[in-house]
Amino acid sequence: MSDPINVARRLLPPMAALHSFAAAARHGHFSRAGAEVGLTQSAVSRQIAVLENWLGVQLFERKGRRVELTADGSAYMEAITPALQRIRGATAQMIDRTERGAITIATLPSFGMRWLAPRLPGLTSDRPELVVNFAARSDRFDFATETFDAAIHFGLPDWPGVCHDKLFSESAFPVSSPGLQDMFGSDAAALLRAPLLHLTTRPLAWHRWFATAGVDTPPLAPEPSFEHFLMLAQAAAAGVGIALVPTFLIEPELKSGALVRVSDLALTGQEAYYLVYPPEKAANRRFRDFRDWLLDEAAGQQS
Repeated sequence: MSDPINVARRLLPPMAALHSFAAAARHGHFSRAGAEVGLTQSAVSRQIAVLENWLGVQLFERKGRRVELTADGSAYMEAITPALQRIRGATAQMIDRTERGAITIATLPSFGMRWLAPRLPGLTSDRPELVVNFAARSDRFDFATETFDAAIHFGLPDWPGVCHDKLFSESAFPVSSPGLQDMFGSDAAALLRAPLLHLTTRPLAWHRWFATAGVDTPPLAPEPSFEHFLMLAQAAAAGVGIALVPTFLIEPELKSGALVRVSDLALTGQEAYYLVYPPEKAANRRFRDFRDWLLDEAAGQQS
């Protein structure tokens, strides 16, 4: 009794051979067929030979540099053309459905709330067909085990195995409530006496700022620390202490006067904000649209 699996396999010739055959049948020329399918003329000839051996019939007659279908070849071409067209159509639909699906971006919480969110109406207006979902993530992760298409990363371009598109650098300034500014002034050395608020992920930020100011810092007393910049800014606005915060994240508070700059000395560094993503994502048209929009928006951002 015949093995049904082997029979089924026997009745499905290699797709490369079918592709070469269909191209040669359309062009009547192996070299032109090769240009279409990305093979050399001799490689197309070998693929046709594979298919002829598979079927046990001659498919082409060679006439100089050109080829013509035999009667068997013509009948076979007529029979498989609708199937190949259906495969192409199904593949195109699947690609389109994949690219029409939403893309998902992992973003740093404060960056997402204060920089991305206000710009989303522009994205929706420019590209109404593009659906982008955002999720808050502060830690690195393995794209192979997550469903994210990309992430917003702050730091150096050192996330393993991904592409890094730089968005912009960051400048953080000391900010506080107006009352604390009146109490301690703007002298860097005087700020050593002030309650200093910390971001959990940047424990050395104040040490770096004082070093930039040329002030020797003794071990700083433990002060409240916060996981996200917006929590840090809200605590500073409430008068809890002075915080180092990038001004682009607290523009509403600065405009309203809830927060004021204590000093014009900025903390800068080599770190920057990046869009990071696996290399294969660049093949997705929807992701490329989002990436282009994001880079355009970032080009106008002052650090």
